[in-house]
Amino acid sequence: MDSWERARWVLGSVGLSPDRLTECRPLSGGTYNTVEELRLSDGTRYVLKIPPPRSAAGLTHEVELLTAEAVFCRAAASVGVPTPEVVSAGQHHLLMTHCPGAPWSEAVPAEQAALRSELGSLVARLHTVTGPGFGYPSGALGPLAPDWRTAFTTMYDAVLDDARRYRSWLPRPVDEVARIAKSAYDALEDVRVPRLVHFDLWPGNILVDHSEQAPRIGGLIDGERMFWGDPLADFVSLALLDDIRQDRDFLTGYQEAGGRAEFDAPARRRLALYRSYLDLIMLVETVPREVSDERVARVRESVAPELLAALDELAQYPGRGTGR
Repeated sequence: MDSWERARWVLGSVGLSPDRLTECRPLSGGTYNTVEELRLSDGTRYVLKIPPPRSAAGLTHEVELLTAEAVFCRAAASVGVPTPEVVSAGQHHLLMTHCPGAPWSEAVPAEQAALRSELGSLVARLHTVTGPGFGYPSGALGPLAPDWRTAFTTMYDAVLDDARRYRSWLPRPVDEVARIAKSAYDALEDVRVPRLVHFDLWPGNILVDHSEQAPRIGGLIDGERMFWGDPLADFVSLALLDDIRQDRDFLTGYQEAGGRAEFDAPARRRLALYRSYLDLIMLVETVPREVSDERVARVRESVAPELLAALDELAQYPGRGTGR
């Protein structure tokens, strides 16, 4: 069925009259799922996500991502974090309410400090939510694990296997990356409680609402990459290709809301592992996404140095870090 017919069917399946649909338009920014905005005759707006066909090429963990997004939205809402409300989560779609606001990039410099502080407090709230085990809730890599080391090493091995399968370009050989990462896996044992991690909180997934006098965070969206794990992992995308330790406004808001942000040696080892994991994903996914040569060049230019820096940092911290 075409987009319009599909949107009408989804609306009808949740008890909304398909005849109220007045607009169905694609939303940009997504790289995996099809995302559309639905407008009804009374002005109500929804967001509809449709996964690619199961035969589509992708990374191993990219299975049932919409299941994870539904988990994220419901969990975030439980602690008062603005996020889309799940209207319907079916096998082949996810229908959500539309969050107010525009992408973070439209915020002016004078607004940044207050917004980063508010964002810090919201992320701290996210990290109070605990899960039933460690790992991706979709089951793409198997059932949730009883410990973080088992879960994260499975995640890391999966993306390395993807790199081998797709013969992806990396700035160092895959086996060398695996060896360096493995030397730091003991630091993962310090994480005892599985907590909600969005893992994709770059500015494009943070909406800023200007409808009132003071701007505020209108919503944290696109939670399809979430997992249950170490909250420190969220600091990677929150300072994408940068260092979260330099973001004093965010960290102040995070800590004042009860978040724990300490960067001792074991924490820095884990943070370097998570940075390298996201860097690997960004480099490897260019192959199954079939992105343009120009885009590939830009990704390599910006991400490869970050991956090398993370690997070099891991190599500087040999041995067992003290737990907590």
